[in-house]
Amino acid sequence: MKLCDLEQYNPITIQCHDNPDADALASGFGLYCYFRAAGKEVSLIYSGRNEIQKSNLCLMVEALRIPVRYIKKEECPHREGLLITVDCQYGAGNVSRIEADEVAIIDHHQVEIDNVPLSLIVPGLGSCSTLVWKLLKEAGYRADDENGLGTALYYGLFTDTNQFMELHNPLDKDMQEELQYDKGLISQLRNSNLSLRELEIAGIAMLRYSFNEEYGFAVIRSQPCDPNILGLISDLLLQVDTVKTCVVYNETGDGYKYSVRSCVREVNASELAAFLAEGMGSGGGHYEKAGGFISKKLYDRKCNSLHAEAYFNSRMARYFDSFDLIYARDYAADLTAMKKYEKNRLPVGYVNLWEIIPVGTPITIRTLEGDIDTVVEEDLIAIIGIKGEVYPNRAEKFSRSYQATEEAYVYESHSTAEYLPTIKIRSTGQDLVLTDYARVCIPTGSVSIYAKQLEKGVKVFTAWDKEKYMLGRVGDYLAVRSDDLQDVYVVENAIFSKSYREI
Repeated sequence: MKLCDLEQYNPITIQCHDNPDADALASGFGLYCYFRAAGKEVSLIYSGRNEIQKSNLCLMVEALRIPVRYIKKEECPHREGLLITVDCQYGAGNVSRIEADEVAIIDHHQVEIDNVPLSLIVPGLGSCSTLVWKLLKEAGYRADDENGLGTALYYGLFTDTNQFMELHNPLDKDMQEELQYDKGLISQLRNSNLSLRELEIAGIAMLRYSFNEEYGFAVIRSQPCDPNILGLISDLLLQVDTVKTCVVYNETGDGYKYSVRSCVREVNASELAAFLAEGMGSGGGHYEKAGGFISKKLYDRKCNSLHAEAYFNSRMARYFDSFDLIYARDYAADLTAMKKYEKNRLPVGYVNLWEIIPVGTPITIRTLEGDIDTVVEEDLIAIIGIKGEVYPNRAEKFSRSYQATEEAYVYESHSTAEYLPTIKIRSTGQDLVLTDYARVCIPTGSVSIYAKQLEKGVKVFTAWDKEKYMLGRVGDYLAVRSDDLQDVYVVENAIFSKSYREI
């Protein structure tokens, strides 16, 4: 669904969820600005028991002149034209149901309502503001800060990702870097976020915790509060000498919001946050700081009457039980338990980075799998795999494994990919789509690997990165390069079956 699909309707009502947060207000404001510019009769509303009271939200609405109105449900039984619920889903428990001629949904939470044809729900995004920014960009509407929209969208993402600590989707990162915004106002909003009551909530939460000595993790339940308070509590908790990872959560009207922290390289907080919400919500963020949300409706369906504290404790323990650790530099592979494979001669892409970017330039290669920070060197090559994954490689090793050609590489999923691998030149902010510069290379088959399918998850600290691990799940493959037994890595199941054949 695109915004142009909704322009046939008039008037248009945009509805935030009850007790709207900054993300709901910002994304609703973005849609309001677009449809007003398109000449539509448009209004921005919210309902529920209470009007906006938080100081930062009142300041946001006033400073950015967001034309949002509070209406009581009984005062508005029906809306003419189109009703768009934003940052929520029509018919869900966190938004008052208002009848309308037509209904549309624009949201970034886990899918709860699947019977509304005009729906765009993208759960992987950190904020609904990002989704609206993407729609505006696709429609050719510039979300600059002339009317405060840039600041609103920036603050929506800021608050919904715990001050960018839970930022993990590449589109979220792109919006953060591209938006123009009022830095002074963002500073005011950030420093108006904690009330004395919330300070008391944080103190009370710290008094009651559960701690797992075997794995060094702690779990705390907090009273209802702003998501940023969960981050404050988890930051404090991680300063305890025996606590290596922690999760702090509270119950909202429609689910559980939680914050995750890790201070050890063996636990990626972003991955742990996703594990906690698996099948019931979404989670992600940074290596050390992350968070997520679990839908109450999906939780009740999957976990029945299990108390949330018991769930988080048992799920954390299950996470630590689910993997083994491999440090490639010290790993002695049992080759007798592995089979030998060679690469299929399937064409993939490669880019000689020094040919398109000056040597010595710091860059970030952004993919759906995450960011790769590096510096361009005279022998650095980026290989683009069959699913758009990117592998940095050295020219010497590349020449032993691949036959390079001058033929342009056409990425088959270019038009349907959720995100194309992109080079961010950190000094200038310039973006280069990696596939635009790629040429074809074909595996020579001269270098083989030993591999075995995983029956238990592994975390591999590769020879080229001792600080971050590659995660292998059950069914994926652990691989060892035959000409370098310390070159240990993980290949996803779907990629392995297409890329390798047994010798």
